[in-house]
Amino acid sequence: MLDARFPRIPGDMGNATTWPFPVHYKIVRSATPDRVVLKGAEGLLEAFIAAARELVADGVDGVTTNCGFLSLFQEELALAVGVPVATSSLMQVDMVNRLLPKGKRAGILTISASTLTPLHLEKAGVPPGTPVGSTEGGREFTRAILGNELELDVDAARQDNVDAALALVRDNTDLGAIVLECTNMVPYAADIRAATSLPVFTIENFISWFHGALQPRRYDGRAGNR
Repeated sequence: MLDARFPRIPGDMGNATTWPFPVHYKIVRSATPDRVVLKGAEGLLEAFIAAARELVADGVDGVTTNCGFLSLFQEELALAVGVPVATSSLMQVDMVNRLLPKGKRAGILTISASTLTPLHLEKAGVPPGTPVGSTEGGREFTRAILGNELELDVDAARQDNVDAALALVRDNTDLGAIVLECTNMVPYAADIRAATSLPVFTIENFISWFHGALQPRRYDGRAGNR
């Protein structure tokens, strides 16, 4: 978890009620939104490795992060902790492309396109040339989250996300799906889906899939059992 104070509304990855299974949080002190998203998480790798190892020592069977920009640390974290690691929603992009009809591709909606570098995308396995849209031009979402504000105008943040998604679709007529980079965008996924009519992939569905492999549902295989 980033060291943040902005509101964790329902649907946010950092709100435990978002998940239908138990989660265990570990805050990486000094890993602020500004430092991770705007400054490339410089100097934070060892702190994230230490936090991940503490989680494993506490008994977790898989580790994720709550910022898509931490794709930078995917290889190092996976190597360090010995359990499956999913650092970023961006890791879905290549797989989503394989789901789409020929001539269609996924686009990314991010909180900060100006600092989402080719290296972030490369580390997540995102194909070169993938379209990227951003909420940076809005009035609330990017400002409040990256500014680590104590309050969030949820309706304004929702509108920022919808407007940015519509702009992404308008600028890329071959878009077949949208992948939300930011874990704080999950509460607005349904609104984006309604506005664009495109499938929307988030950290929520990614980690639900991830968890499904860690803890498969057990079935009673006896014939006739209901």
